[in-house]
Order: sequence, then C-alpha cells, then structure tokens
Amino acid sequence: MIWLIPLLLILIVIGIPIAFSLGFVSIIGILFTDPSLLINLPRRVFSGVNNFTLVAVPLFILAGELMTKGGISKRLIDFSKTIVGPLPGGLAMVVVLASMFFSALTGTAIAAAAAIGGMMIPAMKKEGYDIGFSTSLVATSATIGPIIPPSIVLILFGVIASVSIGDLFVAGVIPGILMGIALMAYSYVVGRKQNYRSSEQRATVKEIVRGAKDAVLALLMPIIIIGGIVSGIFSPTESGVVAVVYALLIGMFVYKEIRMEDFWPILLNTAKTTAAIVFLIGTASLFIWFLSFKRIPNQLIEMMGGISDNPILLLLIINIVLLIAGTFIDTISAVSIFTPLFLPMILAAGVDPIHFGIIMAVNLTIGMVTPPLGVCLFVTASIAKIKVPKMFRHLFPQIALLIAVLFAVTYIPEVVLFPLEFFSNR
Repeated sequence: MIWLIPLLLILIVIGIPIAFSLGFVSIIGILFTDPSLLINLPRRVFSGVNNFTLVAVPLFILAGELMTKGGISKRLIDFSKTIVGPLPGGLAMVVVLASMFFSALTGTAIAAAAAIGGMMIPAMKKEGYDIGFSTSLVATSATIGPIIPPSIVLILFGVIASVSIGDLFVAGVIPGILMGIALMAYSYVVGRKQNYRSSEQRATVKEIVRGAKDAVLALLMPIIIIGGIVSGIFSPTESGVVAVVYALLIGMFVYKEIRMEDFWPILLNTAKTTAAIVFLIGTASLFIWFLSFKRIPNQLIEMMGGISDNPILLLLIINIVLLIAGTFIDTISAVSIFTPLFLPMILAAGVDPIHFGIIMAVNLTIGMVTPPLGVCLFVTASIAKIKVPKMFRHLFPQIALLIAVLFAVTYIPEVVLFPLEFFSNR
C-alpha cells in the first residue's frame, strides 16, 4: 500500500484539489484492502472535525478579518515607522517589523501580505525603492505569520499530533523573531547599498511614546492571548473568543473603523475560508486513519533503515522533502499530509514533537514564497501590478536567509525549546 503516497502526489501535481485527492486515495486504499470498511467512511470524516480545539480556527480567522478591517494594521505600520523608518532601508524594515506585529495578531501569512502590502508597496514605490525588492520583501515577511502565535498551522499540527497547542505557541516566538531579524538585516544592507533613505527625521522619544500609545491596544493583543494561555486563565480555543471580542471592541468602539455594513463580507470571508479548511481536515482524518490502519508510517521507517535512527540525517531528509513539497502544496494541506507520515519517525528518533512542529511550520511557510505555488507572491504581485519573476533577484536571497533560520531551528533545539522551561507545565 506504500504506492498510495506516490499516487497522492501525482493527483496533487496534475491539479486535483488536495482535499479531494486525500479522500480519493483513502477510498482507493480501502477498496483494495476491504470494501466493507467503506461503511466507516462518514464516521471517520466526522470524527476528524468533531474536535473542540478546531473551534479556534474560525475564531482566529474571524479575528484576523476584524483586525484588518478595523484599522489595526495602519497603526502598527505608523508605529513601526517611528522606530526604524529613518534608518537606511527604513521603509523596508518597517515592512518586516509591521509584519511581525501583525502576525502576532492574525497568525496568517496571506492576511499579513494583503494588509501590509496594500499600504507599504505604494509608499516604497514613492520613495524610489525597487518594485521587485518591495514586493518580494512584503511576501517573505508575511511568512512570519504562521510562526508567531496565534497560528492556525500550529493549531492544526497540535490537533493531528496530539500535543499542547499552548506549548507550540510559546515555542514559535523565538523562531518568528529570528526570521524577522534576518529579513531586517537584509533590508538594512540593501538600503545602505542602494541608498534607500527616508526623508523623515529620526523620531524623538516623545514621538515614539505617542506612536506607542496609538498602537498599544493592538500590541496588547498577543500579550493577552499568550499570557492567558500560559497562565491557564483560558485555553488556546477560548483565546480565539477573546481575540474576536477584543478585535470587535477596538474596531467598532475605539478606532471606529468597523461599521454594520462591514459585517456581512467579514462573516462571508470567514465562512468560506473555514469551510475549505474543515473539509480538508475531514478528508485528511480519513487519510490518517487509513495510514495507521495499514501501518504505512512503519513501512516507511523500515524502508529508511538506519536513517530513521539518526535524528540529524532524518531531519535533513524531512526538511528537503518539505521544502520541495511546499513549492506546490499549500501549508494547511501539507501539515495534514506529512504530519501523520513523519511523526512516528521523529518520535522513534527521539525528536521532541513540539520541536518538530515548529520545524514543519517554518519549513512549509517558506513554501508560501517559493515558486511555482508561492501564494504570497501572487498576493503581493497583484497589489504591485507586476509579474512574479520580477521579484526573483531579491526573492532568492531572502529565501536563503529563511532557510538558514530553518536549519538553526532544526539543529539547535534550544532555539525552540528554551522558552518552554519557563512557560510550560510539561
């Protein structure tokens, strides 16, 4: 039955939607095994989505929609400008810093690319920045979204791998910050080389304090979410409710940028995105059950022989596979496919599942800016009205920096696990 994995990849490559590919492969496998097992199909699909933790998915999607519409992104950009705007490559550094702030609110790369790109790409163009550099940087900065909590990718991994989502959230903070620092350093170097300098004067302490006061309500969001989870005041799922209520109150009554007529498109976008994810999770759960039933992960371990006992070599191979897969499979789908395949291997090799979850998240988010799929590239290219290849000259050095962070996260476990010594009950 190991041939089902290549069949799944073939279906994905020829353009069959991931959810349908997972369901089709699972049904084919069941028919070849025991057709009577088909009676379990509806129950397996339902049991996969009948998980209280998954309620957090639509909640964080809704919170992200509310924050984007509520003017929070504009205030984060303005605050970032007061901090790094006047430096060489300052506007580029603003993009990265604002993406890090925005990621800590929404946890989604596409939302960050759209919100930050819509404001910053025209501003950078006006200041004389190369359009390929600007658009590629907005896209790569957006990849920090699924790493810094809250993160839908980490929620899904936690559900599939049965590990603490709170621990995953805490473990994602330092890798996300490292990704941001790497891209800010690149922005600074390019800014000095190309003489990209803002006309703005260096902000005074008074201006920084004023900007912080305007953005403080937005910046409090991640502190409330992570603090509440770590302290045990509420669960990761309940934190989604807190995020929605907080975003609604700020957007409607403080910033006053959300109106009644905005609710229908906000709810509609949330429903569409949630429906696609939930359907994928349902078919993925059927696929996961069939893999376990036929012991396919064990067969893979046996095929790999001594490699599966060497965590350094095993993680290298898994990273290469995920980097390649991320170029043509979206992040949510890849987590659903590869977590059940690789989890038994990394557990057998003695790798901490929390560590592996962050490795997988960082790895697959790089795929969001890697051609040919690179969904964030298409978002920023559409905003800038350019073709994706125009970004490549600056895109590939940025991807190289993100891969360097990935290998640091992979082979220096303390980067991921160190915060858990202080903020975990493990």
